[in-house]
Amino acid sequence: MNLNLTKPIVFFDLETTGVNIAVDRIVEIAILKVHPNGNKESKTWLVNPEITIPQATIDVHGITNEKVAAEPTFKELAPEINTMIADADLAGFNSNRFDIPLLAEELMRAGIDFDMKNRKAIDVQVIFHKKEQRTLSAGYQFYCGKELEGAHGAEADTNATYEILLAQLDKYKDIENTVDALSEYSTHGQRADFAGFILMNDKKQEIFSFGKYKGRTVEDVFTENPGYYNWMQNADFPLYTKKVLKQIKERMNPPKKKMTDGEKLAALQQKFNLR
Repeated sequence: MNLNLTKPIVFFDLETTGVNIAVDRIVEIAILKVHPNGNKESKTWLVNPEITIPQATIDVHGITNEKVAAEPTFKELAPEINTMIADADLAGFNSNRFDIPLLAEELMRAGIDFDMKNRKAIDVQVIFHKKEQRTLSAGYQFYCGKELEGAHGAEADTNATYEILLAQLDKYKDIENTVDALSEYSTHGQRADFAGFILMNDKKQEIFSFGKYKGRTVEDVFTENPGYYNWMQNADFPLYTKKVLKQIKERMNPPKKKMTDGEKLAALQQKFNLR
């Protein structure tokens, strides 16, 4: 079965220095872009993270500090990567919770204002876990009947993720073959930010998912405790989370409309006439 697409979709996978979205960096990224006509283009980059890769992480993906020392930084690659994904929806394995948030952080560090407003996201892992409760390697064996060689390599994981989604569509006839339906099915709950610090309640209001204000709307908290906004902006939260908070804050306090020269003149005349 082929994907029913109305726009391109990018499958991607990241290998990183760790799992902290706010501080860790990409060391490898693989992209597989699938177009509505079935054409595909792919690219894989090794990335110099500009920080040390811990040995425990090297033991997982095998990418050493020496291997990436002479590779370009993400900031150098960011324009090309952003161009490749600019017109596309996004898909991956555990991508809603990790790959998309970390990619957003890296792009924003590079000065690119990444946003998901005009995109859909499909998380193949969520579909997999809802249906089978397994890992990527087990899923590849279960759906595709193949052993996943090169697991924890970005390119192998990316291609396996794409193949698994196609096999899932063949197997589960109750899942609609559209990006909108797949995106909705592969999302656990609606988030205002990628990392899940801010969720949406049943009234479509942003609420905190953590801490002493868990379950409270962001607007109510910021009204009650204005300093909480400044604390979050200066604390170790992801850049995209801070961006969402800033948008909420600005929405709560819209800038005053500037008066035109004509309005200023009319106001002065009215003030003079009242004397």
